[in-house]
Amino acid sequence: MDNQNNPYSNERENSTKNELKWSFCPVCGKDIPKVETSEFCLKCSTDLQNLKKHIGSSSTTLNSSKPSSLYTQSSSQGFSYGPEKISDEDITNIKKHKLWGIPVTLGLPLGAYLLMNLVLALILFTISTNVDKLKEIVLNPYFVILSSLTSLIFMILPLIYAGKYLQNPTLKNRLGLFGFTVKGFDKKKIKREILLGIGFAIIGFFLVNSIGTLTKLLLELSFGLEVVRDSTGFMSESEIIIYSADVLSLIIWVIVIFLVIGTSEELLFRGFVQKGLVRTLGTKKGIIITALIFSLIHLIGLYLIANPLNLLVAFILNFFPYMAISLMLGLLYYWRKENLITVMVTHGVYNGLSIIIVYLLFAVF
Repeated sequence: MDNQNNPYSNERENSTKNELKWSFCPVCGKDIPKVETSEFCLKCSTDLQNLKKHIGSSSTTLNSSKPSSLYTQSSSQGFSYGPEKISDEDITNIKKHKLWGIPVTLGLPLGAYLLMNLVLALILFTISTNVDKLKEIVLNPYFVILSSLTSLIFMILPLIYAGKYLQNPTLKNRLGLFGFTVKGFDKKKIKREILLGIGFAIIGFFLVNSIGTLTKLLLELSFGLEVVRDSTGFMSESEIIIYSADVLSLIIWVIVIFLVIGTSEELLFRGFVQKGLVRTLGTKKGIIITALIFSLIHLIGLYLIANPLNLLVAFILNFFPYMAISLMLGLLYYWRKENLITVMVTHGVYNGLSIIIVYLLFAVF
């Protein structure tokens, strides 16, 4: 049969002329069989013939010693590797972009908490191995202030991870991805966000204390006054400062808790965790689960209480106030269109206000 009248023969002939001459797929790296008619990668199903047309010369050979240049060329023609990169223009409007999944969203906060405590443990055992000496150091207000700086790990880990999602992974863009940015804000808008933050901090203070008082009354009715009193022996960092600090350490503590702790925690829990969960599970579930994670991480220290009943009472007594403030911060972050300015101010002012008021009450009474 004449080849000119045989379309199949012509197709085979063109395929031979357009032989790939590639040793592996430029998209997934899978070895390509040395077959002239190979048209698709067996692993990722990439159309190799079409890819070759985009890359250019039919004589170009891809080999294991020179993958990077062709990777770049194919990427510029619309082929991407890993998560879709977010441009500078889209950083404050990333609803259309797919972000980190549930395993990373849940695993990174836990990893950050464990790393923070590992660093603290190493610092303590570097200073001393004597148990009594360590107890004395831990209760020192200035050590509490210095140890609080380890909460920067809550900020550092998400910022490192954010780089894989950005076309231009500068520190400014990494912060902006989580909502820590004033992009698009003039002085008037920034002032408004700060005032909103202060206002919600005051609301949060009364909300949390009201819930805490109500929870305590219900627990006293359920378990008895003595059980509740015995269950409140757990001291947080704030309580250590309040009961043993001088005025100078109190001032330094308020500054640190505003600039470091509030900022770091909000970038992690709202900017990273909530943003990831909302895109994966939806707004309501994302906000609620983030609040649960926030509350549970803050209550890990309660598990040092040996008595099961005291542990249960202490957990309930502290859980609902933490849950309340976290839900408020989550809703605030959602309302402010995932910008952290108001949320960070609210968290920082709320913490500072709580410490100052309790300290003044303790000093007077």
